[in-house]
Amino acid sequence: MSKEHAIPYNDLREWIEEAKKLGELKTVEGATWEQDIGLATELLHHSSPSPAVIFEKIPGVEPGYKVITNVFGDKRMNMTFGFPTSLSKVEVSDALHARMKNLQPIPYQVVETGPVMENVLMGDQVDILKFPTPFWHENDGGRYIGTGSYDITIDPDEKWVNLGTYRVMVHDAKHLGFYISPGKHGRIHRDKFFARNEPCPVAVVVGGDPLLYLMACNEVPYGVCEYELAGALRNKPYEVIEGRVTGLPIPANAEIVLEGYAYPDIKKTEGPFGEWTGYYASGERPEPVIEVKAVYHRNNPFILGSPPNRPPDELVRYRAIVRSGLLKEELEKAGVPDVQAVWAHEVGGVRMFLAVSIKQRYPGHARQAGQIAAMCHVGAYAGKYVVVVDEDIDPSDLEAVIWAMSTRSDPAESIDIIRRAWSTPLDPRIHPDQKAAGNNTNSRAIIDATRPFEWRDRFPIVNYPSPELAKLAREKFGYLLR
Repeated sequence: MSKEHAIPYNDLREWIEEAKKLGELKTVEGATWEQDIGLATELLHHSSPSPAVIFEKIPGVEPGYKVITNVFGDKRMNMTFGFPTSLSKVEVSDALHARMKNLQPIPYQVVETGPVMENVLMGDQVDILKFPTPFWHENDGGRYIGTGSYDITIDPDEKWVNLGTYRVMVHDAKHLGFYISPGKHGRIHRDKFFARNEPCPVAVVVGGDPLLYLMACNEVPYGVCEYELAGALRNKPYEVIEGRVTGLPIPANAEIVLEGYAYPDIKKTEGPFGEWTGYYASGERPEPVIEVKAVYHRNNPFILGSPPNRPPDELVRYRAIVRSGLLKEELEKAGVPDVQAVWAHEVGGVRMFLAVSIKQRYPGHARQAGQIAAMCHVGAYAGKYVVVVDEDIDPSDLEAVIWAMSTRSDPAESIDIIRRAWSTPLDPRIHPDQKAAGNNTNSRAIIDATRPFEWRDRFPIVNYPSPELAKLAREKFGYLLR
């Protein structure tokens, strides 16, 4: 099966044309930003198959301003990553992992101008309220323009640029709130500026290239710029423009960019916001504010909306592919042999439930794989459960993983616990008093769901076709399922 890699688009508008070719794009006219777009997006996220949808002619908004949601899913998911639509999600994850393992980052290229500069609003002209920012969930504390967006920051000491996806709330025409969990790269940058009592430069990209968004919302090593990784995947440098206010590199072909500064002594109440765990777990609190000093946008711009909903939702469709590949790579780099496949499960928000398939080579091999998966960079943040299974189990098949856990593990012998691990205020299971004290830690369960190594040869054989026969069955009789 071909795993040829070719990304057929350069920006969101070209991506839309590719989605049309796949027959996976629909248009809705007249939906309101106050309620309709959020309701429709919730429905799309929890239905399969479901198309990407462009909302246009939004009441009360300048004609031509649009919102696109449910971008990632079905055949367009593979297209977004640049792989054939015939590949399964595990095959795409493995192919992307193989592609990224040997990538040589390509530095971005500064250009004078680009489509994003078709409209430049500075100073008193700045008005964030002109955009049709939806009210995504019924109990949200406000409108969030930053869901399918990414924030650009720079390290004041090391001067490397980070692109990270952090939620961005509209306070008023010139101010945004942005929450970043402790430990995230953008938070580290911001904290460094604030420690110096200096403003932190920020640029919020709304409606950027979908591939760059995917790189921005996943675990990239500290000190590595997402522009350079995405450029390597495209085999060409990203074209950026130096922001007129901060000098930060902004994408030349983005739909909307909001540029300004966050100040150490200015905060406003941010939240609540329905988060990726499926809860309003972090409540509301004073958070830093971005004072927007410049707005750049294309004619008839799109907001790319990707709000979190109760998993599995749209976010986990693409994050599972990227994070599973990155997790497999980290296990291999840590010296874990014979890792067959890895899956960061959608139902756990791709963080709270991980499955690792190995071919056992020695006693303790399964525990080694589980412990490293739980605490490496990709697995460490907000994890809960890691299940290690044998090579006959597809780790992306949740039913197969639970079956292995139910039949090959023993609760008294097969579960290890890690305490005081890195979590987040978004974790609904952390006690409110613990959160108030700033102790956002949790525990991890490592579940060894492999056949016990010492007597694996005497373990009962399974009542299921071998992988070879299962493949033969699909080839000969798969038509019966269509």
